[in-house]
Amino acid sequence: MTSTLAELGEAELLKRLARFAPPGQLDDDTACLASDARPLLVNTDVLVDGLHFSDATTAAADVGWRAVAANLSDLAASGAVSIDGITVALVAPGTTPWSWVEEVYEGISAALQQHGGTLLGGDCSSGTTRLLSVTALGRLGPLRLLRSAARPGDVLISSGPHGLSRLGLALLQNDPQLQATSLAAALRDKAIRQHQRPQPRLDVLNRLLVCKPAELPWRAGGTDSSDGLLAAVRGLCNSSGTGARLIRSQLPKAEDWPEGDLWDRWCLGGGEDFELVLSLPPAWADALEQALPDCRRFGQITDQTGSIVWTDDLGPVQDCGFDHFAPG
Repeated sequence: MTSTLAELGEAELLKRLARFAPPGQLDDDTACLASDARPLLVNTDVLVDGLHFSDATTAAADVGWRAVAANLSDLAASGAVSIDGITVALVAPGTTPWSWVEEVYEGISAALQQHGGTLLGGDCSSGTTRLLSVTALGRLGPLRLLRSAARPGDVLISSGPHGLSRLGLALLQNDPQLQATSLAAALRDKAIRQHQRPQPRLDVLNRLLVCKPAELPWRAGGTDSSDGLLAAVRGLCNSSGTGARLIRSQLPKAEDWPEGDLWDRWCLGGGEDFELVLSLPPAWADALEQALPDCRRFGQITDQTGSIVWTDDLGPVQDCGFDHFAPG
Protein backbone atom coordinates (compact mmCIF):
# COMPACT_ATOMS: atom_id res chain seq x y z
CA MET A 1 0.00 0.00 0.00
CA THR A 2 1.38 3.41 -0.99
CA SER A 3 2.40 5.86 1.71
CA THR A 4 0.72 9.24 2.15
CA LEU A 5 2.64 12.47 2.53
CA ALA A 6 1.65 12.66 6.19
CA GLU A 7 3.11 9.19 6.76
CA LEU A 8 6.34 10.07 4.96
CA GLY A 9 7.00 13.39 6.65
CA GLU A 10 8.78 16.39 5.13
CA ALA A 11 12.34 15.06 5.41
CA GLU A 12 11.56 11.80 3.64
CA LEU A 13 9.49 13.59 1.00
CA LEU A 14 12.39 15.92 0.17
CA LYS A 15 14.78 12.98 0.10
CA ARG A 16 12.60 11.22 -2.45
CA LEU A 17 12.13 14.33 -4.57
CA ALA A 18 15.90 14.87 -4.72
CA ARG A 19 16.25 12.11 -7.31
CA PHE A 20 14.45 14.31 -9.84
CA ALA A 21 17.18 16.97 -9.63
CA PRO A 22 20.95 16.86 -10.27
CA PRO A 23 22.93 15.30 -7.37
CA GLY A 24 23.11 17.68 -4.42
CA GLN A 25 20.84 20.26 -6.05
CA LEU A 26 18.22 20.15 -3.29
CA ASP A 27 20.68 20.03 -0.36
CA ASP A 28 20.50 23.81 0.23
CA ASP A 29 17.91 26.58 0.26
CA THR A 30 19.18 28.30 -2.88
CA ALA A 31 20.25 27.41 -6.40
CA CYS A 32 23.31 28.99 -8.02
CA LEU A 33 23.18 29.76 -11.76
CA ALA A 34 26.27 30.31 -13.87
CA SER A 35 26.82 33.87 -15.08
CA ASP A 36 25.61 34.62 -18.60
CA ALA A 37 25.77 37.80 -20.66
CA ARG A 38 22.24 37.22 -21.94
CA PRO A 39 19.36 38.74 -19.91
CA LEU A 40 17.45 36.34 -17.68
CA LEU A 41 13.71 35.88 -18.28
CA VAL A 42 11.63 34.69 -15.31
CA ASN A 43 7.99 33.70 -15.05
CA THR A 44 5.69 31.89 -12.60
CA ASP A 45 2.55 29.89 -13.32
CA VAL A 46 0.18 28.13 -10.92
CA LEU A 47 -1.92 25.01 -11.49
CA VAL A 48 -4.76 24.46 -9.02
CA ASP A 49 -6.70 21.22 -8.52
CA GLY A 50 -10.30 21.58 -9.66
CA LEU A 51 -9.49 24.59 -11.84
CA HIS A 52 -6.57 23.57 -14.07
CA PHE A 53 -6.63 19.80 -13.59
CA SER A 54 -8.57 16.97 -11.97
CA ASP A 55 -8.11 13.26 -11.48
CA ALA A 56 -11.00 12.68 -13.89
CA THR A 57 -9.21 14.28 -16.84
CA THR A 58 -5.50 14.50 -16.04
CA ALA A 59 -3.11 11.80 -14.91
CA ALA A 60 -0.55 12.89 -12.32
CA ALA A 61 2.32 12.72 -14.83
CA ASP A 62 0.35 14.97 -17.18
CA VAL A 63 -0.17 17.48 -14.36
CA GLY A 64 3.61 17.71 -14.01
CA TRP A 65 4.10 18.01 -17.76
CA ARG A 66 1.48 20.75 -18.10
CA ALA A 67 2.96 22.71 -15.19
CA VAL A 68 6.29 22.85 -17.03
CA ALA A 69 4.75 23.45 -20.46
CA ALA A 70 2.73 26.45 -19.26
CA ASN A 71 5.87 28.16 -17.98
CA LEU A 72 8.09 27.33 -20.92
CA SER A 73 5.38 28.57 -23.27
CA ASP A 74 5.56 31.98 -21.56
CA LEU A 75 9.35 31.97 -21.95
CA ALA A 76 9.08 31.09 -25.65
CA ALA A 77 6.52 33.87 -26.11
CA SER A 78 9.01 36.31 -24.59
CA GLY A 79 12.02 35.30 -26.70
CA ALA A 80 13.88 32.76 -24.55
CA VAL A 81 16.31 30.67 -26.59
CA SER A 82 17.50 28.41 -23.77
CA ILE A 83 16.09 27.19 -20.46
CA ASP A 84 18.13 27.28 -17.24
CA GLY A 85 15.58 25.38 -15.19
CA ILE A 86 12.59 25.59 -12.89
CA THR A 87 11.67 25.69 -9.23
CA VAL A 88 8.55 23.90 -8.03
CA ALA A 89 6.35 24.69 -5.03
CA LEU A 90 4.02 21.82 -4.15
CA VAL A 91 1.02 22.17 -1.84
CA ALA A 92 -1.03 19.07 -1.06
CA PRO A 93 -3.13 17.59 1.75
CA GLY A 94 -1.33 15.12 4.00
CA THR A 95 -3.64 12.38 2.71
CA THR A 96 -2.15 12.69 -0.80
CA PRO A 97 -0.48 9.41 -1.84
CA TRP A 98 3.28 9.56 -2.47
CA SER A 99 2.61 7.75 -5.76
CA TRP A 100 0.67 10.79 -7.05
CA VAL A 101 3.52 13.16 -6.19
CA GLU A 102 6.09 10.80 -7.70
CA GLU A 103 4.18 10.65 -10.99
CA VAL A 104 3.84 14.46 -11.05
CA TYR A 105 7.60 14.81 -10.80
CA GLU A 106 8.10 12.13 -13.43
CA GLY A 107 6.00 14.29 -15.76
CA ILE A 108 8.05 17.34 -14.80
CA SER A 109 11.28 15.46 -15.58
CA ALA A 110 9.95 14.23 -18.93
CA ALA A 111 9.07 17.78 -20.01
CA LEU A 112 12.46 19.13 -18.95
CA GLN A 113 14.27 16.32 -20.75
CA GLN A 114 12.42 17.16 -23.96
CA HIS A 115 12.61 20.96 -23.81
CA GLY A 116 15.67 21.71 -21.67
CA GLY A 117 16.43 22.86 -18.15
CA THR A 118 16.74 21.14 -14.79
CA LEU A 119 14.88 21.07 -11.50
CA LEU A 120 16.67 23.78 -9.48
CA GLY A 121 14.73 23.58 -6.23
CA GLY A 122 11.41 24.51 -4.67
CA ASP A 123 9.31 23.99 -1.58
CA CYS A 124 6.61 21.70 -0.20
CA SER A 125 3.76 22.43 2.17
CA SER A 126 0.60 20.85 3.48
CA GLY A 127 -2.64 22.50 2.40
CA THR A 128 -6.29 21.80 1.75
CA THR A 129 -5.98 21.91 -2.08
CA ARG A 130 -3.39 20.36 -4.38
CA LEU A 131 -1.42 23.10 -6.11
CA LEU A 132 1.73 23.36 -8.19
CA SER A 133 3.51 26.68 -8.60
CA VAL A 134 6.39 26.62 -11.07
CA THR A 135 8.91 29.37 -11.69
CA ALA A 136 10.94 29.03 -14.89
CA LEU A 137 14.15 30.79 -15.88
CA GLY A 138 15.44 31.17 -19.43
CA ARG A 139 17.91 33.23 -21.43
CA LEU A 140 16.82 35.90 -23.89
CA GLY A 141 17.92 35.66 -27.51
CA PRO A 142 18.23 38.51 -30.03
CA LEU A 143 14.46 39.16 -30.14
CA ARG A 144 12.56 40.36 -27.09
CA LEU A 145 8.95 39.54 -27.88
CA LEU A 146 6.62 42.03 -26.20
CA ARG A 147 2.87 42.48 -26.31
CA SER A 148 3.53 46.21 -26.61
CA ALA A 149 5.56 45.75 -29.84
CA ALA A 150 2.60 45.20 -32.20
CA ARG A 151 2.29 47.90 -34.89
CA PRO A 152 -0.46 48.84 -37.38
CA GLY A 153 0.05 46.94 -40.62
CA ASP A 154 1.51 43.89 -38.87
CA VAL A 155 0.18 40.45 -39.77
CA LEU A 156 -1.36 38.36 -36.99
CA ILE A 157 -0.05 34.82 -37.20
CA SER A 158 -0.58 31.76 -35.01
CA SER A 159 1.98 28.98 -34.61
CA GLY A 160 -0.77 26.35 -34.85
CA PRO A 161 -4.48 25.55 -34.51
CA HIS A 162 -6.63 26.62 -31.58
CA GLY A 163 -9.46 24.96 -29.69
CA LEU A 164 -7.89 21.51 -29.50
CA SER A 165 -7.24 21.61 -25.76
CA ARG A 166 -10.83 22.70 -25.08
CA LEU A 167 -12.11 19.87 -27.27
CA GLY A 168 -9.80 17.44 -25.47
CA LEU A 169 -11.23 18.50 -22.12
CA ALA A 170 -14.79 18.09 -23.44
CA LEU A 171 -13.99 14.59 -24.69
CA LEU A 172 -12.45 13.58 -21.36
CA GLN A 173 -15.49 14.93 -19.52
CA ASN A 174 -18.00 13.31 -21.92
CA ASP A 175 -19.42 16.78 -22.53
CA PRO A 176 -23.08 16.50 -23.71
CA GLN A 177 -22.40 19.30 -26.23
CA LEU A 178 -20.55 16.71 -28.31
CA GLN A 179 -23.35 14.16 -28.51
CA ALA A 180 -24.67 15.41 -31.84
CA THR A 181 -21.24 15.77 -33.46
CA SER A 182 -19.31 13.07 -35.28
CA LEU A 183 -15.58 13.69 -34.90
CA ALA A 184 -12.74 12.15 -36.88
CA ALA A 185 -10.68 9.72 -34.79
CA ALA A 186 -7.47 11.60 -35.60
CA LEU A 187 -9.01 14.86 -34.37
CA ARG A 188 -10.19 13.25 -31.13
CA ASP A 189 -6.74 11.78 -30.44
CA LYS A 190 -4.97 15.04 -31.25
CA ALA A 191 -7.31 17.03 -29.01
CA ILE A 192 -6.83 14.79 -26.00
CA ARG A 193 -3.07 14.80 -26.51
CA GLN A 194 -3.06 18.60 -26.78
CA HIS A 195 -4.99 18.94 -23.52
CA GLN A 196 -2.87 16.49 -21.54
CA ARG A 197 0.58 17.13 -23.02
CA PRO A 198 0.74 20.59 -24.66
CA GLN A 199 4.00 21.56 -26.35
CA PRO A 200 5.65 24.93 -25.61
CA ARG A 201 6.55 26.34 -29.02
CA LEU A 202 10.24 26.96 -28.50
CA ASP A 203 10.73 25.40 -31.94
CA VAL A 204 8.66 28.15 -33.56
CA LEU A 205 10.69 30.84 -31.84
CA ASN A 206 13.91 29.32 -33.20
CA ARG A 207 12.50 29.30 -36.75
CA LEU A 208 11.28 32.88 -36.31
CA LEU A 209 14.79 34.03 -35.47
CA VAL A 210 16.36 32.19 -38.40
CA CYS A 211 13.91 33.41 -41.05
CA LYS A 212 13.92 37.14 -40.25
CA PRO A 213 14.51 39.17 -43.42
CA ALA A 214 17.89 40.87 -43.10
CA GLU A 215 16.49 44.33 -43.85
CA LEU A 216 14.04 44.26 -40.93
CA PRO A 217 14.83 45.33 -37.36
CA TRP A 218 14.46 42.97 -34.40
CA ARG A 219 10.89 44.07 -33.64
CA ALA A 220 7.88 41.79 -33.32
CA GLY A 221 4.89 41.53 -31.01
CA GLY A 222 4.25 38.26 -29.27
CA THR A 223 2.39 36.37 -26.57
CA ASP A 224 1.06 32.86 -26.04
CA SER A 225 -2.53 31.65 -26.09
CA SER A 226 -2.81 30.09 -22.63
CA ASP A 227 -6.04 32.04 -22.03
CA GLY A 228 -7.31 31.69 -25.61
CA LEU A 229 -6.62 33.07 -29.07
CA LEU A 230 -8.83 36.15 -28.71
CA ALA A 231 -7.38 36.93 -25.27
CA ALA A 232 -3.91 36.82 -26.85
CA VAL A 233 -4.94 39.25 -29.60
CA ARG A 234 -6.58 41.53 -27.05
CA GLY A 235 -3.44 41.46 -24.92
CA LEU A 236 -1.36 42.55 -27.92
CA CYS A 237 -3.79 45.35 -28.76
CA ASN A 238 -4.20 46.62 -25.19
CA SER A 239 -0.46 46.75 -24.56
CA SER A 240 0.47 48.31 -27.89
CA GLY A 241 -2.45 50.76 -28.18
CA THR A 242 -3.67 49.18 -31.41
CA GLY A 243 -6.67 47.28 -32.76
CA ALA A 244 -7.10 44.25 -34.99
CA ARG A 245 -9.18 42.85 -37.82
CA LEU A 246 -9.64 39.09 -37.83
CA ILE A 247 -10.43 37.05 -40.95
CA ARG A 248 -13.30 34.73 -40.07
CA SER A 249 -12.47 32.22 -42.82
CA GLN A 250 -8.81 32.02 -41.76
CA LEU A 251 -9.16 31.32 -38.04
CA PRO A 252 -6.48 28.80 -37.05
CA LYS A 253 -8.51 25.59 -36.85
CA ALA A 254 -7.36 21.98 -36.85
CA GLU A 255 -7.98 19.68 -39.78
CA ASP A 256 -11.55 18.27 -39.73
CA TRP A 257 -12.63 20.95 -37.25
CA PRO A 258 -16.46 21.14 -37.34
CA GLU A 259 -18.39 24.20 -38.41
CA GLY A 260 -20.70 26.14 -36.11
CA ASP A 261 -20.86 28.75 -33.36
CA LEU A 262 -19.67 26.41 -30.59
CA TRP A 263 -16.61 25.45 -32.59
CA ASP A 264 -15.76 29.05 -33.45
CA ARG A 265 -16.04 29.96 -29.75
CA TRP A 266 -13.76 27.08 -28.74
CA CYS A 267 -11.25 28.15 -31.37
CA LEU A 268 -11.30 31.77 -30.19
CA GLY A 269 -11.60 31.25 -26.46
CA GLY A 270 -10.95 27.63 -25.53
CA GLY A 271 -7.58 28.34 -23.92
CA GLU A 272 -4.59 26.21 -22.95
CA ASP A 273 -3.39 25.55 -26.49
CA PHE A 274 -0.09 27.30 -25.67
CA GLU A 275 0.57 28.37 -29.25
CA LEU A 276 2.50 31.54 -30.05
CA VAL A 277 0.43 34.46 -31.34
CA LEU A 278 2.68 36.88 -33.20
CA SER A 279 2.36 40.37 -34.68
CA LEU A 280 4.88 40.48 -37.53
CA PRO A 281 5.83 42.82 -40.38
CA PRO A 282 4.34 41.29 -43.57
CA ALA A 283 7.70 40.21 -45.03
CA TRP A 284 8.62 38.40 -41.82
CA ALA A 285 5.20 36.73 -41.69
CA ASP A 286 5.70 35.54 -45.29
CA ALA A 287 9.09 34.09 -44.37
CA LEU A 288 7.72 32.31 -41.29
CA GLU A 289 4.86 30.77 -43.27
CA GLN A 290 7.37 29.36 -45.75
CA ALA A 291 9.57 28.02 -42.93
CA LEU A 292 6.63 26.59 -40.96
CA PRO A 293 3.61 25.70 -43.13
CA ASP A 294 1.52 24.94 -40.00
CA CYS A 295 1.56 28.61 -39.04
CA ARG A 296 -1.75 30.36 -39.69
CA ARG A 297 -2.21 33.99 -40.83
CA PHE A 298 -5.57 35.11 -39.45
CA GLY A 299 -5.69 38.90 -39.26
CA GLN A 300 -3.97 42.25 -39.19
CA ILE A 301 -3.10 44.89 -36.60
CA THR A 302 -4.79 48.27 -37.11
CA ASP A 303 -4.49 51.78 -35.68
CA GLN A 304 -8.02 51.60 -34.21
CA THR A 305 -7.11 51.42 -30.52
CA GLY A 306 -8.96 48.65 -28.69
CA SER A 307 -11.15 47.73 -31.68
CA ILE A 308 -11.12 44.03 -32.57
CA VAL A 309 -13.51 43.36 -35.45
CA TRP A 310 -14.16 40.92 -38.28
CA THR A 311 -12.91 41.95 -41.72
CA ASP A 312 -16.09 40.88 -43.53
CA ASP A 313 -18.67 42.99 -41.69
CA LEU A 314 -16.58 45.05 -39.22
CA GLY A 315 -18.68 43.61 -36.40
CA PRO A 316 -16.98 43.30 -33.00
CA VAL A 317 -15.41 39.97 -32.09
CA GLN A 318 -17.13 38.96 -28.86
CA ASP A 319 -15.02 38.12 -25.80
CA CYS A 320 -15.00 34.42 -24.98
CA GLY A 321 -11.60 33.76 -23.38
CA PHE A 322 -10.75 32.32 -19.99
CA ASP A 323 -10.85 34.64 -16.96
CA HIS A 324 -9.23 33.34 -13.77
CA PHE A 325 -11.49 35.48 -11.56
CA ALA A 326 -14.76 35.30 -13.48
CA PRO A 327 -17.73 33.99 -11.45
CA GLY A 328 -18.36 30.28 -11.93
